Amino acid sequence: MPLREECLWEQLTPHRPDNAALRGEVKVDVCVIGAGFTGLSAALHLLEKGKSVCVLEAHRAGQGGSGRNVGLVNAGLWIPPDEIEAGFGEAVGSQLNRMLGAAPALVFSLVDKYHIDCQLRREGTLHMAHNAKGEADLRSREQQWKRRGAPVELLTGQACQQATGTKKIAAALLDRRAGTLNPMAYVTGLANAVAGLGGQMFDHSPVTRLERQGQKWSVQTAQGSVLAEQVVIASNAYTEGDWTELKRNFFPGYYYQVASVPLTEDAAREILPGGQGSWDTRQVLSSIRRDKDGRLLLGSLGNGNQKPTWFLKAWADRVQQHYFPGLKPVEWECTWTGRIAFTPDHLMRLFEPAPGLVAVTGYNGRGVTTGTVVGKAFADYLCNGNPQALPIPFAPMQPLAGVGLRSCLYEAGFSLYHAGQCLRIVI
Repeated sequence: MPLREECLWEQLTPHRPDNAALRGEVKVDVCVIGAGFTGLSAALHLLEKGKSVCVLEAHRAGQGGSGRNVGLVNAGLWIPPDEIEAGFGEAVGSQLNRMLGAAPALVFSLVDKYHIDCQLRREGTLHMAHNAKGEADLRSREQQWKRRGAPVELLTGQACQQATGTKKIAAALLDRRAGTLNPMAYVTGLANAVAGLGGQMFDHSPVTRLERQGQKWSVQTAQGSVLAEQVVIASNAYTEGDWTELKRNFFPGYYYQVASVPLTEDAAREILPGGQGSWDTRQVLSSIRRDKDGRLLLGSLGNGNQKPTWFLKAWADRVQQHYFPGLKPVEWECTWTGRIAFTPDHLMRLFEPAPGLVAVTGYNGRGVTTGTVVGKAFADYLCNGNPQALPIPFAPMQPLAGVGLRSCLYEAGFSLYHAGQCLRIVI
């Protein structure tokens, strides 16, 4: 079977909304740009507070990084909580840790409240140590989160082997706050909830201009415009055009995934038998999870669109054979790539470049939960004006130097590492 370039999550979410493009002028309280996790969470929470809202999406809901996500419902950021407090200061850092520590619970509550069928599992996630240095890092993370009252546990020995399904991992940090889902189905459920509460959804409507008109904002597209008192820019890594400075405040990176055909029931049960999603401690990490039909999903940093399918298959074979050598040869079905907004310090940025205009970027690969939390926080802030509703304070926009060079260097490093994996130089 040839490896198809197709996003599995789109294939598993057949009833995605496909709304008409904006035509003419629409007047609302808030215009949201981008129908991903952040934009739809913002729209939903604004509607719950009685605001009129329209959402402009350049393509279709979830078409960008949200729908191409791994689907890990994680707590916190990639970097440990102590480093977050060191980077932001104790007061701000502790608030960010608290809000993102509770982020999975917010996702779970929205799924329950709006009856979103997104194959949600709440068994937690596993951060897997690939070597002694990785194990030491996980021991430190365990202690840091336990000091904050988080239900985390470092599994070792037989408990680790039983949880991961592999003998290649000596320790794994189980975070019981977390889970997994189908990210495209989650996005679709949020979009349906927004429409159900009276939000106006416009697809195929990329923004071409954003300007102040008196006390309001005019958001223009090719065939229409929105006049709104407030605007949320939630396009993140998929920001297009020259109508905003946002895309100059991050550098784009990529994450690819490869999915197998459904495995036999016995084979699937051997891999992460508890149903958790996982990722390892490598600098160029590998993610591992299963979907509801027993497919094995592997992922890593890098642009799969720039790699031949034989290379992606060879990489997937190598990772599968390393972690699960007892598994029979796997038939790989499809592959897809999503774009990530990176920042040099791996911390996100919130912006308020003008009154009534808010934006965010720099999730650095933690979109499901971080986007949901930031969207709600933006809704709270726009309704009450209290900056305490935000996980971190607004920062000034400061365009990064050498955006293109940074992206190229990251991609080159990822590709070299993956080539080394295929050649069995590294694993």
